[in-house]
Amino acid sequence: MDSRFDELERAELAVLLPELLLAGQLIDRSAMAWCIAAFGREGMTRIAIEEWMAASPIYTRRMQRALRYEGDDVITIFKGLQLDIGAPPQFMDFRYTVRDPWHGEFHLDHCGALMDVEPMGERYVRSMCHDIEDPTFDATAVATNPRAQVRPIHRPPREPVDRHPHCAWTVTIDSEHPPVAESDGCRALRGCRAATTELGAIDPDDDGSADYSGPLRSDLVFREFSRSALVRMADEVCLQMHLLCLGFARSVHSRLGADEARQLCAKQLLGIAGISAERLHRALRLPDGIEGALRVLALHPLLNPAAYVNAHVGDGLTVHNGPAHEDGAWISFCGPENTAPLQAIVRAVDPRLDVVVEGSDTDWSARVLRRAEPAAEFDEVAVTRVSTGSTFRFQPRKSIPITPVS
Repeated sequence: MDSRFDELERAELAVLLPELLLAGQLIDRSAMAWCIAAFGREGMTRIAIEEWMAASPIYTRRMQRALRYEGDDVITIFKGLQLDIGAPPQFMDFRYTVRDPWHGEFHLDHCGALMDVEPMGERYVRSMCHDIEDPTFDATAVATNPRAQVRPIHRPPREPVDRHPHCAWTVTIDSEHPPVAESDGCRALRGCRAATTELGAIDPDDDGSADYSGPLRSDLVFREFSRSALVRMADEVCLQMHLLCLGFARSVHSRLGADEARQLCAKQLLGIAGISAERLHRALRLPDGIEGALRVLALHPLLNPAAYVNAHVGDGLTVHNGPAHEDGAWISFCGPENTAPLQAIVRAVDPRLDVVVEGSDTDWSARVLRRAEPAAEFDEVAVTRVSTGSTFRFQPRKSIPITPVS
């Protein structure tokens, strides 16, 4: 099964993976400011809980199957976190300790999400680090073992204010624990096309690791994986984003009328479209101008994976009805009536670029052209840019196997 990421070399894919994981985390930086405006802090908190509880058990299980590390222990849970858009490497710097198959801990040496929220005050910190984390950590673990409990050792608000590590948690699996059930949103999302999309198989004969079936590593060094494994991982991470946004849309639609909900979801897409395009263009050192804009479009999570979003990028962009339209995913917010997300992507390469879109809501083509004057940045992109993740730089790291300490 073809992937648009097939055009990249192995070294480029190793750069791409952490970028995609960080883009997934920044989706909420794009959305939640508008949710606060519409629903207040408590309403925003409930939406964040519902979207992550809906999406994370589904995509966690998908990645386990793809990279052959299925299990029911804490090591499996920790491997899943390393490939989760909720925990992009280094920006959310998880450090793991394994006591035995059923007991472990993790702490965050750096929490980019906390750095974003602390300036907003203690109430917002408590909303994220208490109200949101408590149910969503367990909901992520349920994909591995419904009797897993993730509980804090310490967490923000930080006392003292410079406390380090930023937080620490235990993970305990016990047959006496009451099982955690999937949320209503998760059960509803299991029927969508994103949840069941089949992606290309990993070639076991490629150079490099074809799976993550060995020991838990302190850090994932993506360049050690094979090219076909990296392509599959990239496609899976893009599906994680679509599933999260479908969970978000379901939550928002339960609170607003159809038109208002659609407008809010479109704002979410617009903000992340511009920032992720900017980061992809810089990280992969893609060309400038129209050529670079088309390359960014082809690699952007808006249009990936190819098995889910029916699109073709050549001299322009052509989109047809497909699984993503059936789900009401991101691509359904683009077309002749809403060119803004596409404009945000191409303007991340050059603010003088623009798009002209022709066709119907589900079948359309877009042409990239150059204007004489640069366009102003969209407000939605500027809001997302406030996150420290917009300028975060990944650093090379070495990785060591983590073995049980007792």
